[in-house]
Formats: sequence, C-alpha cells, structure tokens
Amino acid sequence: MGLKAGIVGLPNVGKSTLFNAVSISAKAQASNYRFCTIEPNVGLVDVPDERLTKLAELVKPNRIVPTQIEIVDIAGLVRGASKGEGLGNKFLANIREVDAIVHVIRCFEDENILRDEGAINPVSDKEIIDTELQLKDLESVDKKLQRTEKMVKTGDAKIKAEYEVLKQCKEHLEQGKNIRELGLGKEDKVAIADLFLLTEKPVLYVANVDEPSMHTGNKYSEALKAAVAKENAQVIVMNNSIEAQIAEMEDPGDRELFMEEYKMTEPALNKLIRSTYKLLQLQTYFTAGVQEVRAWTIHEGWKAPQAASVIHTDFEKGFIKAEVIAYNDFVQYQSEAACRDAGKLRIEGKEYVVADGDVMHFRFNV
Repeated sequence: MGLKAGIVGLPNVGKSTLFNAVSISAKAQASNYRFCTIEPNVGLVDVPDERLTKLAELVKPNRIVPTQIEIVDIAGLVRGASKGEGLGNKFLANIREVDAIVHVIRCFEDENILRDEGAINPVSDKEIIDTELQLKDLESVDKKLQRTEKMVKTGDAKIKAEYEVLKQCKEHLEQGKNIRELGLGKEDKVAIADLFLLTEKPVLYVANVDEPSMHTGNKYSEALKAAVAKENAQVIVMNNSIEAQIAEMEDPGDRELFMEEYKMTEPALNKLIRSTYKLLQLQTYFTAGVQEVRAWTIHEGWKAPQAASVIHTDFEKGFIKAEVIAYNDFVQYQSEAACRDAGKLRIEGKEYVVADGDVMHFRFNV
C-alpha cells in the first residue's frame, strides 16, 4: 500500500542505528557526527505476526510472504530547522511525505557521543522537535488563511467553514500545541488536507536507553512518558545498539543465545514494528493455499472489495463474493476443508467489513 513511517529526532540520538536494526532492504550509515544522514534512507520492514507462522504450519505452503511497511530514516533535525537551519527545509519536506512519525529520543548518558543541546533532557529534546514542526505548520496554515480570508466575503458557506477551521489551527499552533491534539472531525480535516501538516501525523516515541535500563527504563524515559501522557501516545523503551546487534545475526541459534543472555523473549523491535503498524491504523488479512500463505495490509474499516484490491485491482472491479474464515476457527479446525464442513466458512458480500486476521478467498469476474 506504500504507507511510510519516518524515523525522526535530534542528531546522534540513535535514529540510523534503529533504522539499521529494522530494515531488511537498506542499511543507513551510523556515525558520530551531525547530518550523517542527508538523503533519507528507505527500507522495507517485515511486520512480525505469529498468526502467519501458525497458518504456514497448518497449510505447509511453498512460500510464506509477510506483510511489510516502509521505514524512512530522516536526518537529524536541529533548533531552527523551520527557518532552514541544518538543511532544515529538506528534512521537513521528507517528514511531510510520511504517514506516521517514529520519534527517537536519547535517554542515556555517554560522553563519547556528541550532543549539541547540553545535559541529557528528553523532554526538552521532544519540545525542540515539536516546536520546529509547529512553526513549519504555522507557516503553511498562515499562507492558506490569507488566501481564504479574501474569499470569505463571497458568502460561500464552505469557504467560511474552511476559514474557521484554519483559524482554529492557527490559534492551537500559536499555543505550542500539535494539530493531532486538536480533535478535528473528519469534515474539518478536509480544510487542511492539502497542507499535509507535520503535527497532524500520528507519533510513536522511542526512548533509546542504556543497556542496564533496557528492561526497566530509567529517569529519562520516565520523564518522557510523563511529558507525553496527555498525548495518549505510546513510548517504547529499548536499547537501539542491542537491537542492531540482534538484527545483524544471521544464525537463529546465535540470536537466541544472545537474547537469552540479555533476558529477552523477542527483540524489542518486534513490538516497535507492530506498534508502528497499528499507529498507521492498519490491519492484516491472510490468504492461505499450497502455493503461498500470505499476509495483506489494509486500513481498519475496509470492506471486502477494497481488501481484494490490494491483491489486484481487477479483484475489486469484478468482486462477486468473499469466502471468509476467522483466524481462530482456521487454527481450531486446522484446514479450510474442515472449517467448511464445520460451517465456519462464511460467504460475505460487498458490504462486509474485514476483520483483523480473516483468512479470505475472493471470487471475481472481469
């Protein structure tokens, strides 16, 4: 579906290290100097899903295809980025192109890793990024507000409603608040849809801690959690360097031993990737056959024809019906045939809203 999550943060907080750990198709250079990442690195990331593995065990297909999301490693922002400081305009443009933000914040002390902002302060770091994004959004809103203001006099109700939404956004941003906290309705969002506002994008915070704090967190990660509590945003605590080491291990046995040593049941990256997937309001359905067992990405709330379109647009155009088995039923009865015999295979039409985990087969005619 081409959905992207962008990794952002101040310089030297562990963004590229995190990207290296999650990416399966690209590796970013991680170095101890500012603006190491100038062009955004892009990588495709498999979404870990135990359900896919379980279905494959039952069906025994020729291949297994997980669903993926795109992760973009965006260069470190600095104070003044909204005014072009530190190649700011370029970096902010890169953020504008992503659908969600993964904000990495340094929550560890290390005198060997450069830091321009003085003592470690995750709350201040968050506010620096927030301020730069808010200032850029304010600039965009102001420009459209000026254009719209001239047209309000025509008495067009639609223009007037748009003008009121823009004024509301301007006031909110001037108070140092993000647009995603404004609670705009679906119709109101239409007024600002063409602006692709940076602070409207959903955000997930990564507290990059030192090794001793990777399971428990520390005073810095706790301060960050307190600071974002009102945003209803998730904070994932992890040690990016450890995660990068795990990702580099090709031998599953070595990986398992390494994680055992650090008392890990799975890489923290798995949680991060799953959380990012949810942040984008995505869900998964499966197709399961001898040729392949595959996970497909759709938006929450999509109906059957839309879900079919991610396989091929012809599936949506000529949609007739969908054969649907709930994941838990498939696992319980262990095959499509057994589910059919037990009455667990349902025939659904065009209005069916696909549930997360559905195992589906589409009938179509083009």
